[in-house]
Amino acid sequence: MATTPLPIQSDPEVMGGATVFTGTRVPVQTLLDYLEAGDPLDEFLEDFPSVARAQAIAVLELAKDMLVARASAA
Repeated sequence: MATTPLPIQSDPEVMGGATVFTGTRVPVQTLLDYLEAGDPLDEFLEDFPSVARAQAIAVLELAKDMLVARASAA
């Protein structure tokens, strides 16, 4: 069974090991900062065209799944 590659990666050779969108140099933290500031996803995607909409949504889904799993384990 094939696995879906993660939408994020961390490599010491890319942005000093910051977690970035796979295949880009865009830190995931930047997306979170945009959303925290109340900026829409579309604005982030316009400002960072190397990030695909599907990647951004996959990261948000991954974060949601991790938070739900952590809350369920508590």
